[in-house]
Amino acid sequence: MRIWTYVRPFSYQDQDYEVKFITWLASYESQLWHNGKLIDKQTFSASSGMGIVEHQFKTQDGTDTVTVHAGFLSWWNLGIEVKQDNALIYASHPGKDIYFLSKKLAKFDGSSDADVAKKQELQAQKWQKNKHSIFADIGLGITFYIVAKVTGDLNLAALVGVVLGLSLVVIQRFVKIDLLGGFAVFGTIMLMISGILSLIFQDPYFVQLKGTIMGLIGASVFLTDGVFRQGRYFGNRFERYFNSAIDKQFFIIGLGIIGLVMASANYLVATYLSEDTWLTYKTFIDDPINFILFITLLWQATKRASKVNQLDTVKIEADSDMKS
Repeated sequence: MRIWTYVRPFSYQDQDYEVKFITWLASYESQLWHNGKLIDKQTFSASSGMGIVEHQFKTQDGTDTVTVHAGFLSWWNLGIEVKQDNALIYASHPGKDIYFLSKKLAKFDGSSDADVAKKQELQAQKWQKNKHSIFADIGLGITFYIVAKVTGDLNLAALVGVVLGLSLVVIQRFVKIDLLGGFAVFGTIMLMISGILSLIFQDPYFVQLKGTIMGLIGASVFLTDGVFRQGRYFGNRFERYFNSAIDKQFFIIGLGIIGLVMASANYLVATYLSEDTWLTYKTFIDDPINFILFITLLWQATKRASKVNQLDTVKIEADSDMKS
């Protein structure tokens, strides 16, 4: 789901250019347009840190290269800077620092500018690898909403979602791109449970409560792994998507708690508000809240892992000094 689009036009050598910076729930994309024609596009995962995006284009005579940087100059506003031969020739917000958000996020995990650039490159690679499974998840959610709106039948929408989800499992066996992420087994089991529940209970109210039931099941699985296995099973699978190490036990227990919170919220909306309101909440509000909680948890889990690594390094150095 698209959250916001920033449009930053500028002129160079009597030519019209424009940067469009689009943010979605799980990704962001920066586009460079020239006289209404797209000439460059870059897409990244949101967890890459919302760093600086760089576009380049040649001058009219083809002798020089112009660089366009796009970055957040506050928590909510985006700016661009246009340079030729490292000389600033245009700024959408003169005097403002488009590196504001990058620097803030770097301070959270103690990274240097070089570390941030390296992490952004690594995350971009991971995004290219994992984007298909993310798009598949988003597509399933939108399909559920459309079917429910058009037919007015929540049971049918739920069953269509299950069938499409299981179809992805079958398709995955014949394609090389990753459609299921690192949770193929867990996701398939949850889909099977969801399908069985949808067939047994044909009450629309139960379809609304199914999110609560599935959320409680998922939360219990995460909490079990976090408490009794220090989060090693799911923690290792989640870490493959991130560009930093995480405190696995803290992260997985946190996911379990978030699952309980979101399951409770779904129950309250389904019980005390209308079916149409619940459908809107489930499609357009539930995911953004979940995303914010997830990013906050990820930040804290990364920060805790960084501190542990620093302490281990200090301890190793101290032991080495004592031996010498």
